[in-house]
Amino acid sequence: MSDEVPELPVEVIDIQPEALGEDEKSRPQPADELPSALESDDLIDMMRRTVDRLYLDGTARGDLKILSRTLRELRYAFKVFQPFRRRRKVTIFGSARTKPEHPNYVQAVEVSRKIAERGWMVITGAGSGIMEAGHKGAGREMSMGLNIMLPFEQSANPYIQGDPKLVTLKYFFTRKLMFVKECSAVICCPGGFGTLDETLEVLTLLQTGKQAMFPLVLLDEPGGSFWTGLESFFKSQLLSQQLISPEDVHLYYVTDSTDAAVEEILLFYRNYHSMRYVNDLLVIRMNERLPETRIEKMNEEFKDILVTGSIEQRDALPEESNEPELKDLPRLHLHFNRRSIGRLRQLINLINAS
Repeated sequence: MSDEVPELPVEVIDIQPEALGEDEKSRPQPADELPSALESDDLIDMMRRTVDRLYLDGTARGDLKILSRTLRELRYAFKVFQPFRRRRKVTIFGSARTKPEHPNYVQAVEVSRKIAERGWMVITGAGSGIMEAGHKGAGREMSMGLNIMLPFEQSANPYIQGDPKLVTLKYFFTRKLMFVKECSAVICCPGGFGTLDETLEVLTLLQTGKQAMFPLVLLDEPGGSFWTGLESFFKSQLLSQQLISPEDVHLYYVTDSTDAAVEEILLFYRNYHSMRYVNDLLVIRMNERLPETRIEKMNEEFKDILVTGSIEQRDALPEESNEPELKDLPRLHLHFNRRSIGRLRQLINLINAS
């Protein structure tokens, strides 16, 4: 892998407001961590000290190679995605073996085209099958790819091959990090072990609060039972044995309609914009203020998720000054227990209610 990033266009922000998210370069990452007083220079110094300690620890050469490759891959990927950081993106997962004539392939083309028409970009694994369909539907300009080096099956599809927005990675864990870190929604089409792994990892990240909330759509072919079958397993086994909470079923949405899939994603951002923690306070940014009657309803229905106090509608906090593009958005402030994630998704649904 070359360390040099190809020339990328500087994105002109002249798109639908619904396709504009946060300035990813400024927002806290990862989503579950409280703000840190460390500046960028401090973090770079910390990284250098860590490298020195690796030498002093006598770290094995094989381990050093893993760390070196990981750092290089992520630096390259961050650089490629940086010009598009405010553009909302949907990650599409699905089988590399799905043929163009299969209904799942046709659906992936259709859902990608529809979401791209709303100004969203589409990220896939850049291979064949569903990944190729996603890029075909979105078009080259609206596509980004995260390819994986494999001895079989995986080469970049013709819709993204040679594009500067294509990144090829060696490790699955760096690839999966980029898939989730860079997107504002995920659509999962039917697939094999890899697709199930990606789907369940996204669910785990959402359920544990390691990922800021976004819509997760499980898209069956028309009349299909791939995801409805998995949902039945969730309810008959996981839920019945109390291995998940009843509210966890709100973390995903199963449908066999591309229109419903797109609507689910866009509805999520109708009023909800984004969230971040400021010390122990969860701050939810919205596109429009809520009527006071809605705030009263929230405090009645969601007092169980509060550690203390109530849900209040406020303006931006001084600690959010590093995100000037969001300074005028109204906020909800709450001392969230950071445990009831499914209930938090229900709260977002109420924020978006007509």
